Amino acid sequence: MDLPQHTNDNKNAPAPAVLPLSDAVQEALAIAKRGVDELLIESEFAQKLARAEKTGQPLRIKLGLDPTAPDLHLGHTVVLNKMRQLQNLGHTVIFLIGDFTSMIGDPSGRNITRPPLTRAQIEENAKTYFAQASLVLDAERTEIRYNSEWSDPLGARGMIELSAKYTVARILEREDFTKRFKAGTPISVHELLYPLMQGYDSVALRSDLELGGTDQKFNLLVGRELQKDYGQEPQCILTMPLLEGLDGVEKMSKSKGNYVGITEAPAAMFGKLMSISDTMMWRYLELLSFRPMSEIEQFRREVEQGRNPRDIKVLLGQEIVARFHSPKAAEEALADFNNRARGGIPDDIPEVMLAGAPLGIGQLLKQANLCASTSEGLRMVEQGGVRIDGATVSDKGLKVDPGTFVVQVGKRKFARVVLA
Repeated sequence: MDLPQHTNDNKNAPAPAVLPLSDAVQEALAIAKRGVDELLIESEFAQKLARAEKTGQPLRIKLGLDPTAPDLHLGHTVVLNKMRQLQNLGHTVIFLIGDFTSMIGDPSGRNITRPPLTRAQIEENAKTYFAQASLVLDAERTEIRYNSEWSDPLGARGMIELSAKYTVARILEREDFTKRFKAGTPISVHELLYPLMQGYDSVALRSDLELGGTDQKFNLLVGRELQKDYGQEPQCILTMPLLEGLDGVEKMSKSKGNYVGITEAPAAMFGKLMSISDTMMWRYLELLSFRPMSEIEQFRREVEQGRNPRDIKVLLGQEIVARFHSPKAAEEALADFNNRARGGIPDDIPEVMLAGAPLGIGQLLKQANLCASTSEGLRMVEQGGVRIDGATVSDKGLKVDPGTFVVQVGKRKFARVVLA
């Protein structure tokens, strides 16, 4: 591809006339703003929408993801959901796989240098990335790009020229860099290049809007500034909140065991969603559901007037399972959940945080205080007295993977185990 050329052509151009905002544009703006943390700059984005309506030229909307792990969870889909909403409005969405930037490693939110991935690791992870993202996006209307297309051809000379456009002082304004610098924690030179390379992606793609999590705000703003340097109209940026996990406290993460994977079995997915608190339920609805906000507000009023919050959680769980599996799977997951509920699992059971996954079933039962010893736990398995999420455990050699699940021993001992 032809690399973007540096120009100042747009810097002295007259300001375009302000376009009126039609009802359709205002509705599109409301859809774009639903559940967001920030939309910068809103007035500019409104004008971009108005121009797109007037010219019939869709906006170019970019989301970049580094394939640092092969599996996506519901936390990742918060921003993908927003992409789908914008896609449904007729705009061009670009799913950018950061195969080049993955080799640098995104330092966002980290207090140590992230080990760069190898090319082999990146390629392996990227194989499943878009397939999973397509469970949310309309794959046929999604532009898939890899940032090695323009980053590799830059070469040493191009990298130096790009680096000259930003000062170290500005890079160190970024909060995580500032904290590490003040603490004397090492910052590798290649990490300083990451925001520049992500920003250059916006130049190469002529992005109108870039999406990301709240932890990406600095990187997104760098892209906006670089576009000005290259004579392009600067992109607007839209940041989405980081979804809390099932514990309602920490960010959803596989490493913390508080996640719902989008390729998990329907029953497991539904059961996990039913375990969230009545308070957290509303945040999940706003960020994960495709229901209109007016309908969600109606649900809130009904709960305030006495409706059981469980009814709303069931609707949310079924919607998510149907999205990633099928409506039939959602109905079966509900039936399975109800069957297990009739088995006498109490509503208020202790929650136990464990580490060391994969953990042998005997050790898990002991550490969760469900059995006095590992040997007693294995005897209970032999006798068919151990259940995980309602399913009887028959294998004494079972190694339990990370996750959140209800463990039952006998008729009266229960624990919600969060295993990391």
